[in-house]
Amino acid sequence: MPRHIALLRGINLGSHNRVSMPELRELLTGHGHKDVETLVQSGNIVLTSRLSPRRLERDLQKQIAEGLAVDTPVVVRTRDELADVIARDPMGHVVDNPKLYQVTFFAEEPDPQIADEIAAMDLEPERALLDGRELYTWHPNGIQRSKVDRLRTMKRLPTGTARNWNTVTKLLELADGGG
Repeated sequence: MPRHIALLRGINLGSHNRVSMPELRELLTGHGHKDVETLVQSGNIVLTSRLSPRRLERDLQKQIAEGLAVDTPVVVRTRDELADVIARDPMGHVVDNPKLYQVTFFAEEPDPQIADEIAAMDLEPERALLDGRELYTWHPNGIQRSKVDRLRTMKRLPTGTARNWNTVTKLLELADGGG
């Protein structure tokens, strides 16, 4: 059965949408998901499932809403899709701090016109590249005051959630059994 990476959006930020990782693992295991593991407190789940990523997104969102009273979007990638995100790394040659390098994972592929708009933006010293269902962003001066960070809230972008590069690579390691 394939390994999947499920990313919950906007949980455990301050006192909003609090989710206990042990309770989350127990809930998902109780719903028949196999080998359920979590990484840090920000809603990173690795599990084994026969479901398609799209079906798994819907099922996990419903299970979490009903079981933990938290209604949060869920974005899923297969293990191979996550490995491809890492292999396509367009900014590895400039990134000197992986905590300031993020990937936003979208549930759907954004309109191709948005990629052109992002490419035309003057964001220096930051960088952004939309590639398929992922937006790679580099924030050399920090994320809090980032111009690039505002891109993720563009009204025309589909539902997405961001993870820093350290988390992205650790999720693949976890999916490969190196937890």
